[in-house]
Amino acid sequence: MENIETYKQIIKKVLNYYVELDRKTPEPNMEYFLIADDVNGQYLWKTVGWENDKHIDLTTVYVRLKNNKIYIEEDWTEVGIATDLLREGVPKEDIVLAFHEPSVRKYTEFAIA
Repeated sequence: MENIETYKQIIKKVLNYYVELDRKTPEPNMEYFLIADDVNGQYLWKTVGWENDKHIDLTTVYVRLKNNKIYIEEDWTEVGIATDLLREGVPKEDIVLAFHEPSVRKYTEFAIA
């Protein structure tokens, strides 16, 4: 359980870094934010706003804690949020690339589930 509390802080640190980068060079009529639900272990990096009379609602990254591991459910970053988690000291066996179907995960360097 100690790892989970540490992972919550690491996830928020990493995602908040990117949200702040977005805010420094914002697109017109867009807002960038982190939704952090520590109770349920759910974390989203979101962009919402308007572009050419169209409502924009994007999830750039969705990460959740499950079975004492970090499940990356969605990741539209260039390098991958897993790289940042590794840099922060999270071991590969505690990261699941959940956006890959389970049968494909065994070919990654990360946990299967």
